[in-house]
Amino acid sequence: MGRKEDIVVGLDIGTTKTCAVVGEVMGGGVDIIGIGSHPSRGMRKGVVVNIDATVESIRSAIEEAELMAGVDIQTVYAGIAGSHIQGFNSKGVIAIKNKEVGERDIRRVVDTARAVAIPQDREVIHILPQEFIIDDQDGVREPIGMSGVRLEARVHIVTGAASSAQNIIKSCNRVGLSVEDIVLEQLASAEAVLQSDERELGVALVDIGGGTSDLAIFVNGALRYTAILPVGGSHLTGDIAMGLRTPMAEAERIKQKHGCAVADLVSPEETIEVPSVGGRKPRVVPRRVLAQISEPRMEEIFNILNEEIVRSGYKDVLAAGMVLTGGASLLEGLEPLAERVTGLPARIGRPLGIGGLVDVVNSPLYGTGVGLVLYGARQRVSVGPGANTSVRISRIKEWLAEFF
Repeated sequence: MGRKEDIVVGLDIGTTKTCAVVGEVMGGGVDIIGIGSHPSRGMRKGVVVNIDATVESIRSAIEEAELMAGVDIQTVYAGIAGSHIQGFNSKGVIAIKNKEVGERDIRRVVDTARAVAIPQDREVIHILPQEFIIDDQDGVREPIGMSGVRLEARVHIVTGAASSAQNIIKSCNRVGLSVEDIVLEQLASAEAVLQSDERELGVALVDIGGGTSDLAIFVNGALRYTAILPVGGSHLTGDIAMGLRTPMAEAERIKQKHGCAVADLVSPEETIEVPSVGGRKPRVVPRRVLAQISEPRMEEIFNILNEEIVRSGYKDVLAAGMVLTGGASLLEGLEPLAERVTGLPARIGRPLGIGGLVDVVNSPLYGTGVGLVLYGARQRVSVGPGANTSVRISRIKEWLAEFF
């Protein structure tokens, strides 16, 4: 059993499932030692709508993860998503004291960059440095120790509704958990599924969850653009339930087992058994009918994503294309459909750079959960330039103060 300080837990509270992933920091790497998953009942489009149901989902996932890992879970890194999340770029400029950049200068310039007007009902979730500029030298990533008289920071600021973050913290607290940090879910997913050369070349990470599709664009190694779109896999499940006249639970099962995003990839001879509503007998339906229901919905999702990528202004520099993750990315034929709609090369993103239960978590389903563990491990090991550790602690205290 690992020491308490070596254990990092990621809690992904999604629209369709709540997933707890337990990691142990081992000699600079992370081993996954436990996983717990339970259907979500109290979430809608990434936001808590029933706190009691959310608490029960968290409790069940945590208990399962504790049993597998053999540890007592007390703290978690919790993911946050939902259409209330907004990201924007900002910059700040200061004069360098002593003509050499120090850690205090980094803190000052980042504080200057975050000095923007934010509505009272919103909170800053992340301040993510993109690059530093010393005098006329741009593209600097590690400015400490460099000489100059003027320091500029360009950052990406992510904000969210304070009430949504408070409800996540409150739900965790009711299970006896303390929240070490609230983390943007696509930022966590990026930790797990993106390779460093993809971040450098330019890549769009698309996390297609149950209630939302989360977009994060990385160029030159830094996060440049974020967006959350209120469409996801649960919309396709609803289409299947209506089109095949079957209960929602059965529609979800059929989607996972037989779903395909491109009708032409399905043989006309293939059939599936579809349970009926109201105790009627099951029916045998061509699998291509299921694909014909799925293709228009997934096409619509990628069209919306493509419009968002174009709006970002970065589409022409995404040399590494798109990386698709999240539960809905398991749909057969999704990569060619994404490439056809967006014109960008696409691949399915699975967790990378971990040890332990690699075979168990080798699925886009666990991208966010594993990413939260990797994010937490990195936060504990190193506090780099512009890291918002103090902001994080004061932010959690502020949110807690709202309901205690």
